[in-house]
Amino acid sequence: MKNHINLQFKPPNNPHLLTLTSLIFSAAILIIAGRALANNAVLRSMFSCQAQGLGGVIPTINVWFQQGTNLSFIPAGETIKKVWLNDPSQVTMDFDGPMCMQFGADRNNNVGDCKNSAANVIQLRRIKKINIPGLPTTDKTLLTVVTEQGGKNKLYTFEIVYDTGSPEYHTLAIYPDPPSASSAPACVRVGQSRN
Repeated sequence: MKNHINLQFKPPNNPHLLTLTSLIFSAAILIIAGRALANNAVLRSMFSCQAQGLGGVIPTINVWFQQGTNLSFIPAGETIKKVWLNDPSQVTMDFDGPMCMQFGADRNNNVGDCKNSAANVIQLRRIKKINIPGLPTTDKTLLTVVTEQGGKNKLYTFEIVYDTGSPEYHTLAIYPDPPSASSAPACVRVGQSRN
């Protein structure tokens, strides 16, 4: 006699059990995938008003030795007109297009190479500290960016933090402000009156 093994799957008689099992399995997959994405974030984003500090907080950008960090104004549709970095001894900057390089007392964003600035992305890269006489040693610096869109300028300031270890993200993307019922952007902190 031959022994036959029957490997057919017989679904349970209760369809609710199958639905519950499927739901539990899907939730477990989503939780695991969510944690993996959070630990391997490659993109950080914020609204323009947040990046301008209008909510009362100066935004930060971390820079690492292992890779560069991009600051992208592409989603906001803004063109970078001028950039200042207070401490250039630990960070290099590169741009995805022509940038304004005016120096001295006669600085005007609407003439010369500033008129033709066409960059939308700043690439920041941490480097080994270069000793520049007169610059103090700090663990962060300030990046100031002036952008233009539709003839209007915006001023952004970012605290650049020198970081070690594995990079947490590679791009900080600036998005247009969310729609607001008032004339002020939704993320602007409104002062409270004191009596």
